[in-house]
Amino acid sequence: MQTRVICWVPVLALMSCLLPPMAVASEPGLLNAAEARNWLNRIRTAASTGNYQGTMVFSVGGSFSSSRVAHYTVGDQTYEQLEALDGRQQRVLRHNDAVHTLWPQSRLAVIEKRETRAAWSTTPQEVDPQAVEHYALRHEGDARIAGRTAAVFLLEPRDLLRYAQRLWADRATGLMLRADVLGLPADGWPVLESTAFSEINIGVKPQPEVVLQPLRNPRQLDGYRVVRPQQQRTELEAEGWQLARPVPGFTLSGCLRRAIETATDGAQVVQAVFTDGLTHVSLFIEPFQPQRHRGELQAQQGATSTLMLRRGEHWITVVGDVPAATLKLFAASVERRKP
Repeated sequence: MQTRVICWVPVLALMSCLLPPMAVASEPGLLNAAEARNWLNRIRTAASTGNYQGTMVFSVGGSFSSSRVAHYTVGDQTYEQLEALDGRQQRVLRHNDAVHTLWPQSRLAVIEKRETRAAWSTTPQEVDPQAVEHYALRHEGDARIAGRTAAVFLLEPRDLLRYAQRLWADRATGLMLRADVLGLPADGWPVLESTAFSEINIGVKPQPEVVLQPLRNPRQLDGYRVVRPQQQRTELEAEGWQLARPVPGFTLSGCLRRAIETATDGAQVVQAVFTDGLTHVSLFIEPFQPQRHRGELQAQQGATSTLMLRRGEHWITVVGDVPAATLKLFAASVERRKP
């Protein structure tokens, strides 16, 4: 990952990326709002209620990794399992909002309750139909993914604050089989990162015991160092902060406060998650500590941008699959509330 010192741009200059909005050409395949919502509803329903298992490949910057994934629903209960097939061993087990993440090689287990919806899913991303307010949906044809026929869609943003995405949705079920995050049009729409099933079985018999048995087996964690992060729902304003100038298109979806594991003084971090229905931006606020916070920086890997800076006695980190200019807007907008 390359990093560079932040070159601050005045907020008014950043705001210029909002005007004029990107024009979405009236071309064949462009769906109206009702048609777009119907497809996005289908994709979301398939991701959240379907039963499927397969192998997912993630690529970014010429590097590839793969994971075996499974998703089951039984009534209102959701079960997921993810196992990394490359690199460092990792296994994630989820039952509703209870998540166990295991690293066998280092004998580390993290057991947590994920309060924010954006942090839950280990399997294909859900798209909220509200995304049609900020993206135009264009049907580009059909293609084959993992041996299945998929409808190909381009989600094209209506401004420069977010990236376009190309989605491949299973024709039969609506399940998202592949998603590419595309760079800015001025750069020629490069593929920044891609997530795709290389093989998948849809409509499999639910196997909740595959997830529950390891979770319920007390010997599963023998020899592991178990970390149980303590976190609590909160409000950004209750923590003494506010987003003085909301970033267009993004709404607050949740806010948490939790302890910093590496802090020896009991310091805590506040995380606020914002979404536009398709992508998410996380804003972290914590006490400034010179020994940990060496210098302000801006970095990008694939579609994920990171911005870190000092704000008085606090350290601000903003992370999201959005252009760097969008993170700067969030950083410039977060302020301490006046007493």
